Order: sequence, then C-alpha cells, then structure tokens
Amino acid sequence: MRLTRPMLAPAALAAALALTGCGADGDGGDGRDAVPATATGSLEHLAAEAECTPDLQTDADTIRQALCGTGDEKYVLATFSTDRGQREWINTAKDYGGYYLVGRKWVAVGHEDVVADLRGRLGGTLEQGVRHGGGGHSGGHTGHGG
Repeated sequence: MRLTRPMLAPAALAAALALTGCGADGDGGDGRDAVPATATGSLEHLAAEAECTPDLQTDADTIRQALCGTGDEKYVLATFSTDRGQREWINTAKDYGGYYLVGRKWVAVGHEDVVADLRGRLGGTLEQGVRHGGGGHSGGHTGHGG
C-alpha cells in the first residue's frame, strides 16, 4: 500500500519540474477578484471544468495524474485519494519550486500565469514552491557580509 506513493512521487515531481522550471517569470496578481467556488470531483470532471483533454500519466489507487494543455500552457493535474496524501505530495513537490493551484484532493502544477488562469475556472488556492537561486537575483540572500 504505502510503497505506491513513494514510487510515484519522483515521477510526479519530474513532471512538475519539467513543466514549471525553477524561477518562472511573471507578474501574477490578475484574476484574484473573480474566483469561483473550488471545484471537486474526479480527474476527468476537473479536466472538463478546466477545458482540458487529459493525457493520463499515472493511474493508481492513491494518485491519478494527467498532463493538460500544450506548449507554454502545459500543466499537471493530479487527484488524490486522501487529503493527507495530497498534502504530503505538495509538501515534497514544493521543494522543487513551481506554482500550485490547490483544491480539495486535487492540485494543478504549471507556470504562474497558467495556474492563475485555471483558478478562474476551478477555484482553489494558489501556492508557490521554494525558489532556488538558479541565476535569478531577487530574493535568496542569507546574510552575506563584506
């Protein structure tokens, strides 16, 4: 039972990283006023609400994960069997950076503007992963003296 989640997490994280990169650009902030009630349901139902034809990548008891969109509009949509499983997945994934739209037992991971746009269709809460200083220069100094 528990072996499934640890084995799926690396694949899910790799997909999330491939889609979000570390340090996505964007201004964010649009669309915060008109957020609908947070959507619920199966992966297929959420994908329909998001106007996506899901490309199923993982279909397991604890997590179902699909790719949606094309090009820069790509994102990962995942549903979870438990709230705890979802939170553990998000907490682990956030170490790799990225932007997360979080609903009840589901998450969408993609570029900041993509998840902000999805929020207008699915509701949810926006969360941001840890920013790693891979070449960016804002944020990330931890006391350097001279």
